Amino acid sequence: MVCSIIVIIAVGVALADSSRGWRKMYERVHADIVEDGLVARRRFDSVIRQASSIAAHTAEDGSWMEVYYYDSSSSTELDRYARFFKSGDDLMLETGVLFPKSTTTMQTICGNVQSCVFKHLHKGAQMTLTLNDGEKSNTVVTSAYMHN
Repeated sequence: MVCSIIVIIAVGVALADSSRGWRKMYERVHADIVEDGLVARRRFDSVIRQASSIAAHTAEDGSWMEVYYYDSSSSTELDRYARFFKSGDDLMLETGVLFPKSTTTMQTICGNVQSCVFKHLHKGAQMTLTLNDGEKSNTVVTSAYMHN
């Protein structure tokens, strides 16, 4: 019985160590594009959750998405916009005032973008982002619900 317990503990420790080692190696190898994908996903989700489901536009080919939102809780009309699009190898976010339409910020969310497709779902949005740094590739699919 004691011998069996020692063998089981040894096998468990070996499996835990190999799992930790594999995870560290994976994170080291894929760190940049994985981190870029996570940053893009968080930013997309954050913007979409502020947006109004009654006024969102997506290109027919899915190359860009524009959503509208309220500047503050006291606003009575949609007065701000945010537009996601791919420019070269970068995923960009343009934000600004809706009336009259003017850009206030232009932000690069991440680089190494191979492709990016946006879809407007009933009261939500989806982004399929493929990152490729020449050596590694990472695809991120994220969806968010428009709350306003």
